[in-house]
Amino acid sequence: MTIDKIAWLELAGGRILSTRSKGKTVYYLPGGKREPGESDLDTLTREVREELAVQIDPATAVHEGTFTAQAHGHTAGVLVQMTCYSAHYEGTPRASSEIAEVRWLTYADRDKVSPVDQLIFDHLHETNRLN
Repeated sequence: MTIDKIAWLELAGGRILSTRSKGKTVYYLPGGKREPGESDLDTLTREVREELAVQIDPATAVHEGTFTAQAHGHTAGVLVQMTCYSAHYEGTPRASSEIAEVRWLTYADRDKVSPVDQLIFDHLHETNRLN
């Protein structure tokens, strides 16, 4: 089984915007699961608006890669496929909905994120986008 998720990559100053949901101990990139009939960009704009109270500009979205790993908190063999986009936005990111905390992370925080996010951190670090 593979869980289909969309994530927003917002990088600034060598750091990446990450979120921690209420009751969770690890950080995740903003985003989430697609609802029936949604496109990638529909999912991206809805999830980011719900989690961070900002508005993504879908016209500026750039596909940054798709990554697959063991799904955090699921039984062995359950995978998550994370399709990542960067995009411009309006507003100031703040914790909303199920989000307890918003933090800017660096590569040194790699051990604090989910397995698929670790792959994304590795990619961004190797391409000199995450310090």
